[in-house]
Amino acid sequence: MINDPITSLKGIGEKFAEDLAAMDIFTISDLLNYFPYRYDVFEIKPIAELIHDDKVTIEGTILNPPSLRMYGRKKSRLVFQLEVEGVVVKAVMFNRSFAKKQLQQGDTVTLTGKWDAHRLQITVSQYHKGPANRNRSIQPVYSLKGSVTNLRLKKAIAGAMKACGSEIPELLPEHYLQAYKLPLRTQAVKTMHFPSSRVALKHARRRFIYEEFLLFQLKVQLLRKRKKEAAKGNAQTYDKEKVQAFIDSLPFKLTTAQLKVLQQILVDLASPYRMNRLLQGDVGSGKTVVAAIALFAGITAGKQGALMVPTEILAEQHVQSLKAFFGNKVNIVLLTGSVKGKKRQQILTDLRNHHVDIVIGTHALIQDEVHFADLGLVIVDEQHRFGVEQRRTLRNKGLHPDVLFMTATPIPRTLAITAFGDMDVSAIDEMPAGRKEIETYWVKANMFERILHFIAKRVENGEQAYVICPLIEESDKLDIQDAVELYEQLKAYYGEDIQVGLMHGRLSSAEKDQVMQDFSENKLQVLVSTTVVEVGVNVPNATIMVIYDAERFGLAQLHQLRGRVGRGEQQSYCILIAEPKTEVGKERMRIMTETTNGFKLAEEDLHLRGPGDFFGKKQSGLPDFKVADMVHDYRALETARTDAEEIIKNNWLQTPDFQPILAYLKDEGVFSMKLD
Repeated sequence: MINDPITSLKGIGEKFAEDLAAMDIFTISDLLNYFPYRYDVFEIKPIAELIHDDKVTIEGTILNPPSLRMYGRKKSRLVFQLEVEGVVVKAVMFNRSFAKKQLQQGDTVTLTGKWDAHRLQITVSQYHKGPANRNRSIQPVYSLKGSVTNLRLKKAIAGAMKACGSEIPELLPEHYLQAYKLPLRTQAVKTMHFPSSRVALKHARRRFIYEEFLLFQLKVQLLRKRKKEAAKGNAQTYDKEKVQAFIDSLPFKLTTAQLKVLQQILVDLASPYRMNRLLQGDVGSGKTVVAAIALFAGITAGKQGALMVPTEILAEQHVQSLKAFFGNKVNIVLLTGSVKGKKRQQILTDLRNHHVDIVIGTHALIQDEVHFADLGLVIVDEQHRFGVEQRRTLRNKGLHPDVLFMTATPIPRTLAITAFGDMDVSAIDEMPAGRKEIETYWVKANMFERILHFIAKRVENGEQAYVICPLIEESDKLDIQDAVELYEQLKAYYGEDIQVGLMHGRLSSAEKDQVMQDFSENKLQVLVSTTVVEVGVNVPNATIMVIYDAERFGLAQLHQLRGRVGRGEQQSYCILIAEPKTEVGKERMRIMTETTNGFKLAEEDLHLRGPGDFFGKKQSGLPDFKVADMVHDYRALETARTDAEEIIKNNWLQTPDFQPILAYLKDEGVFSMKLD
């Protein structure tokens, strides 16, 4: 009966069923699993424990007849005093003129509202004549549509609970319930809708948080397992001695984090399954050298490698840095849209005939005319800049090549587990020794002249500066500095002494590349830009990053921009010009000045902005949990992930204890999902 349509319940007709359908409630089971999104707690605490500006509930006796004052059109203010625990408290009610007739001197009342501890005053949002109902201290609040009210929905749920409460299926095995001290599903559902106490509600919520995470992680782990099994056949037998000799020949020692990540990648290369790994590491943490060693390992196994990057100038820089690593050991070519004619045809022929070991390029690598002799490893840098289709096309260029995605955007562990659950995730979370930390300052706009003077002094030393703006051209809606206007200002200010360039998203690719080329060759000393410089390009000479209207950026983006400097020997500086209006905005600026650790910043950003904003709501690909919150409940997420891995590894889904979960996963279509 629990899976019957809701119209089979007493009191739910066609009209009510239509409104419930708009809330995705079609069956009795849907109704029982439609949980409140918050709870109003009417718990009476002693006055001494009430916190200023909190929503509170108090109970007292009215001391004087309430006085009513009308003002404006249909607006009113009702004021009276009441005695609470021997203290006189002032109560203010807006637009409740009808309450004057209901409330009399000497009445006992229960009031809920905002508490002003300084004035001993409550601004009432809800009131109830008579003493507080101690059994109704926690009231669920549901997300509603149409003519559905909270009261009517609760009544329907109570009817469903009475009719089918005993049929609610238990999903979790008995030993999990005991190990984590979780209530039975039947009891937990009842408590979510009709909580008897805060403790009972806490345990019911704990149960559903764990259950949601476990079911989600099982889907992810199954998908990962199926992807691995579907991607057999590319074990690369690389030469360990040659790879070690190459590592020993490097002019620096790899960090512990680099060695750990490299080991994970090399194990993947040697395995019979296709690698599908995300390598994340802060700007300057040394991802490129790890990529170079992985490519070299593939070459010793007789394979070719491809490195795809978002821009031509970044591709050129990778060619230079890899040639510096490899010397004459490896044949590297550059393939971008600018490579044309005979030169292009020669490269395409050499790729087909295996005369090329590594090709580095932009999306030109995924065009139909590009064919490889034996592509073993594909590395995609700044992977979020490429669409899924583009990444898949390059992956399909070889016979099941291993794939390594790289990003300099540190992703918090909780998000990596959730958003990239079907990939293996590696992190270089340690910076090379001896790197100078970028000094970061937060200043107001009235300091701008001093900043310009500071830039001029650094330019005299041969250094360069970025000045970043959020917009390209003036907008009436936003009072923020605009790149074109700022460019004109700086040109006028510096005159002929300092060359100023301008870069923004409306320039063509060729124009952008030319501007960046001029900046990297120090033909331009100051570059005014929008955030298009965020990714990749290495200008060791640039030591100053000025970010205008910095409060308009998230921490992750500010950190990416800051990472454009600090790449050479000299001390580098990041100056945030910001006048944030909100506490969150001020907190962001404070955190930026306190740490240069991208992973720490990413965690802070996640707490301040939430997961949807971290990735951008539309493209986050994050699941919508009913009860769980992966930021606040990250410990439960970690536990569920470990449990899910153990279940899949030991094939426990086939055992009797896990049959309810297996049936659920089958209903969800996990076993018939299309693999990417």
